[in-house]
Amino acid sequence: MPRVLVIDDQKGVRAMIAMVLRVNHFEVVEAESGASGLNAFAESPFDAAIVDIFLGDTSGVDVIASLRERAPTLPVIAVSGMTALDFMEQSPHLANVACLQKPFRPNDLLQALRKAQAAAGGELPEAV
Repeated sequence: MPRVLVIDDQKGVRAMIAMVLRVNHFEVVEAESGASGLNAFAESPFDAAIVDIFLGDTSGVDVIASLRERAPTLPVIAVSGMTALDFMEQSPHLANVACLQKPFRPNDLLQALRKAQAAAGGELPEAV
């Protein structure tokens, strides 16, 4: 079962993402801050990450950069409800990050996960 790290400071958003992923046979670890997400990532491996760009304790862009330093081919989805994510393509360590605008439908999330996986050049085990 593929493991996905969900980092979002909004409990309701995390819960919705986790529910959609669990129904689709993913194991989900939720983190309410960038710091707790990076700690979880350091403790065990993940097959993908979903990161909110605007976190209460730090920038999601910085979190993604840290994740990519540790795992350069990790499939990542950046989510935001406040801004277009066009700027993501301008930074080399943010290349191949799939972007998803809030609010989104469950199918949009699954498609973004497939896109992130394809962009990273890999395949998620036994799910999407």
